[in-house]
Amino acid sequence: MKKYKLILALLFGVLVIDSCNENGLELTNPNELSPETFFKTEAQVQSAVNAIYANLQTRGLYTRHMFFMMDNMAHENGGNNQLETDKQQYLDFSFDSSHGAIKAYWDSCFRGINKANFVIGNEALINEIPDSFMNAAQKAKFIGEAKFLRALYYFFLTTRFGDVPLITVIPENGAGFVKSPQSAIYQQIITDLQDASATLLDAGDDEDGRATKGAAIALLGKTYLFMGNKPAALTEFTKIYGTYTLEDNYFDNFMEETEHGSEVIFAVEYDDALGDGNKWDSDVSGAGVNNVTFRGQEYGFNDWFNVFPSDDLLNEYEVGDPRFKDNFYVNGDTFAGGTVAAFPSNNGGNAGWKKYQNYYKDANEDQASGINMNVIRYADVLLMMAECTYESSPGIAMGYINEVRSRPSTNMPNVTGLTGAALFDAIVHERKVELAGEQVRFPDLVRWGLAQSVLGGFGFQAGKHELFPIPDAEISSNENISSADQNPGY
Repeated sequence: MKKYKLILALLFGVLVIDSCNENGLELTNPNELSPETFFKTEAQVQSAVNAIYANLQTRGLYTRHMFFMMDNMAHENGGNNQLETDKQQYLDFSFDSSHGAIKAYWDSCFRGINKANFVIGNEALINEIPDSFMNAAQKAKFIGEAKFLRALYYFFLTTRFGDVPLITVIPENGAGFVKSPQSAIYQQIITDLQDASATLLDAGDDEDGRATKGAAIALLGKTYLFMGNKPAALTEFTKIYGTYTLEDNYFDNFMEETEHGSEVIFAVEYDDALGDGNKWDSDVSGAGVNNVTFRGQEYGFNDWFNVFPSDDLLNEYEVGDPRFKDNFYVNGDTFAGGTVAAFPSNNGGNAGWKKYQNYYKDANEDQASGINMNVIRYADVLLMMAECTYESSPGIAMGYINEVRSRPSTNMPNVTGLTGAALFDAIVHERKVELAGEQVRFPDLVRWGLAQSVLGGFGFQAGKHELFPIPDAEISSNENISSADQNPGY
């Protein structure tokens, strides 16, 4: 998909992306663009679908705020002295409904949904394109991509806000939508992913970066797991079991040169060669040229160094686990700039992040990292399969764990003889060390009911911080959402 990003930015981005009111979820018809005249060629359909992907690259999501939110709330990070207040608030759970980045997260997702609805709502017009211009399978594939992405944005929303507006059409006015129960949101996600999995291509049969059949199945399984339906989750995961393989070298999952490997099921695409001139222009729109993430600069121990890996995370690794050296730098390690010396004295922490950093090839980071951000890896699926089976089939569950532990570059001893709570603890441990810094631990802690016991000492309050607050701007601009609809505790 990387080579099509400029088409998105120049042809389509400014037209559809600004169809949402900047002050809230007042979505309006994209009057600047007529579906009747636009959906005439494969290139036009593709550019419309590419626009949906672009919202994953906003600063409201993976380009900046997503990793701070999830990594800080999980206390995989500690904050250095210069960490900005809005990001410090994730560490101590002091954010409220006026928090700008939480609003950007909300808006980024709903703008992505709006663009997905624009494509899905014009399926009939797309299907009218002559087969000589675009065959039926290609039309169905692009509609499937739109449904996958709508499902992904709704997954991000409902797991962080609970009940949210369910919008599957392009609104005809700015009145806004009421909140729908989370059960309805999950059902829409399920429907979209079932549809998408029937039409998307297999991994390797489409351009790198596009949603695939396996990605739809993996996200569907994850959705069922978050709903507490382990049998349904396992059914989906089993469909892709063995169709992906773990990378022999764990660190290959986090380098730019090897980022489209056999383990990646879905990732957010970045490529600094395609330009970043608009990376500061909007938290939420996805408009313009923005093909980079700030992750390298923000976390870089030799650069901004705003956060560092927490001691709690560092101490989770077993002695001799090679993933420690793949995830973190400590004093005495070598990098492209030489040898890691003591970390700056005005900052905290005993290590720096190596995962997703460019220090394996560059002495310094900048604001334009081109390393993709993984959303779902095969290792994640294997560990979710272990979670689905540990109660009924502990031997099978341990087998899934051991597949992850026994990749050639990791080669950790097998877990054996575990059942019940001890086996669950092994799953919790393995997810923590395998998926560190990949924005999964905080949602894990919430769905396991462990957030209070693990994070209570940092300010987490049960019954409140499982969810984000609905942004003030949404309440003030949406006549169908009031302060009475605010999430508990805010």
